[in-house]
Amino acid sequence: MKSICVIPARYASTRFPGKPLALIAGKPMIQRVYERAKAAELIDHVIVATDNEKIRAVVESFGGQAVMTDPSLPSGTDRVAAAINNEDVDVVVNLQGDEPLISSRLLSSLVKVFDNSEIRMVTPVKRIKTIEDLTDPNLVRVVLDVNHYAMYFTRSVIPYLRDVNEREEWFKKYKYFKHIGIYAYRKSFLQQITQLPESSLEKAERLEQLRVLENGFKIYTVETDYESMSVDTPDDLKRINESLTNNQIKFK
Repeated sequence: MKSICVIPARYASTRFPGKPLALIAGKPMIQRVYERAKAAELIDHVIVATDNEKIRAVVESFGGQAVMTDPSLPSGTDRVAAAINNEDVDVVVNLQGDEPLISSRLLSSLVKVFDNSEIRMVTPVKRIKTIEDLTDPNLVRVVLDVNHYAMYFTRSVIPYLRDVNEREEWFKKYKYFKHIGIYAYRKSFLQQITQLPESSLEKAERLEQLRVLENGFKIYTVETDYESMSVDTPDDLKRINESLTNNQIKFK
């Protein structure tokens, strides 16, 4: 079973233009993400999918491979699908270019799931243990069935615990999970779902994965203890660099 990790990377960003080239502990962020993916034992190949020549040049400067994709593509998922059209692979990992501290072990665990022939798509989830994570609308919650498949993804807090009045007690009474925005798919399934039109739930929540569920497909989940520290703003970049300098966090 051959696997590839594709890192979609755009230069344009409303909150942080040029984000993939921002320095994390002295290296461009796209290089940090690339190196974490290369370190994953079960990933055979890594490429960056970009629409920007500056990003392509930086990737090639550190010995990486970059594929140019159409700037008009509507999403990172579409960019990943376009990048692997001619690749002879079975499993595709979609890793966002703003995850410089991504766990290599987690990436391998996603690939390992496809030993089960019934699984076509997988994504990681993490147990919620604080009231801040439970109520933050910027975090996506996910409800699971007994077989670890996702039933729904939402920015709301579900399920609603009717008999527990204090919301601070909710996450102590029920296993809530937040979604970690990394995906792996069988190549054929990725190509299939990117041909589907944007769904009504996807439009409502602005969550691409809901297109999959709304069309009757399943998404398997893997529980992880990895705490995503993505870079969305210059303040995020400063926080991560300070934490690395002070040895509060480390590359794993």
